[in-house]
Amino acid sequence: MESDESRNGNRLADQSAPSPSKEINHQERGKRVRTISASMIPGVTDASPPRFVSLEEIMKAANGMTNMALAHEIAVDKNFMLKKLEPSENSIERKVKETMHRAFWDLLSQELNADPPVYTQALALLQEIKDTLSSLLLPQHTKLKKEIEEVLDMELIRQQIDNETLDFPYYAQYITSVMGKLCAPVRDDKIRELTQTKEVVQVYKGILETLELMKLDMANFTIEMFKPHIQASSVEYEKEKFSEFLKVQADGLFSTREWLSRHVDPSKPDEPKDDILTRAYMETLCWNPDNIFPETLMMDENRFLDIQDECRQLSVTAAVLLLTISSVGCGLESHAEYKMKLKEHIKTILADVKSDSDLAAVLPNVTEQVIKDCKDFLNQIGGKQLSDDTIKALEGQIEKIANPEHKIRELVFKRVSDFLKLIISSSTATPTQVPPGLTSFQAELAQLAGRFLRLVSHNRKVFGEFYTDILNQADPSSSPPVAVVS
Repeated sequence: MESDESRNGNRLADQSAPSPSKEINHQERGKRVRTISASMIPGVTDASPPRFVSLEEIMKAANGMTNMALAHEIAVDKNFMLKKLEPSENSIERKVKETMHRAFWDLLSQELNADPPVYTQALALLQEIKDTLSSLLLPQHTKLKKEIEEVLDMELIRQQIDNETLDFPYYAQYITSVMGKLCAPVRDDKIRELTQTKEVVQVYKGILETLELMKLDMANFTIEMFKPHIQASSVEYEKEKFSEFLKVQADGLFSTREWLSRHVDPSKPDEPKDDILTRAYMETLCWNPDNIFPETLMMDENRFLDIQDECRQLSVTAAVLLLTISSVGCGLESHAEYKMKLKEHIKTILADVKSDSDLAAVLPNVTEQVIKDCKDFLNQIGGKQLSDDTIKALEGQIEKIANPEHKIRELVFKRVSDFLKLIISSSTATPTQVPPGLTSFQAELAQLAGRFLRLVSHNRKVFGEFYTDILNQADPSSSPPVAVVS
């Protein structure tokens, strides 16, 4: 990674910032890896004089950033929910986890089958289950809480073990009955399955697995319940936590200043700061992977890069469609159903494309599908079939679209980016006209613009004051601060 010292924080917009009308050729960005700026790690920078912070301050800031990230996710993702984290297939972590779990259940089985039975593991298991059930109770569950305390009385269970009267299967039945009262409807089938399972170890194994899912359900229920409040207060909360981070970080806005400085034009000292910031946001549509993502955008880095990928896919799909219509003719332009069918087929093939090298690899498949769809269309309308020369020419034209500087692809990308620029720079909710030649992509454009606008608007609200300060330092002028749209 390029060091901070070797990077010029005052690069001018016309020297290194990629034009929003042109895509960056990212041949190797097939698999996305989040990079962390050195400026996001407390104490790691050589740009400022040394200062000292306590471990307590660092931990507080780190915890604050973690909480800030969670609040941010809830605020910008309307479908946000927690999911069970599973180690990847064949990973060491997964193998260790499976081995440890298998060892536990094997030991439990051995102890229960001993003569007389041993209940060391069983006692620990019942305690864990009791604690988990208690954590799932709501304030109104006073009667059920009392019942659980009485039935799963650990002292009583120890006495039963000493007297060799413990009925381990009975406790499994009781626990599943309580889970049935507490679980979400989506878990009903699993509870029913547990009640029908006869082998006691398998029942308890299923109980633990289901309780883990129920804990996740409860967390998501709580998030959903408080989501309106979190969304309403997230801007101020994120501002507060980021300010705490900056207090323990020597230069926590290094990459942000560098990003904004690329879009400051010294020849326009009175240019509105909103225009500068809009250009900076547009850079994310063609982000150069050699540049470190700004600290203020880092929590949304993957979202911005996903939008960049979708812009590429949309531009390529539209370019292929336009080339096909002009090559085939025969009224294909006026047949909306076939155009939509062809568009969806192309989109499906391009769905996993993350780079131009990916694109070059799948374009032959695109060509094959396009020619098949065109032949089907011509058969349907009784038109003249494509000649070998036409097919060969179409294959060559589609193959060239792998080049990001392909004229039609470049034109479509410019129209898409100009459309998005209008959306994020508009201070009103007035309708924006779909760019020429892209009416077939109205739904995709609307969805893309909505996601981009949501990210940009939230980012402006949280970090607008920081951006104004940075731009004032870069170009002190009388222009007003960055506008924050409510």
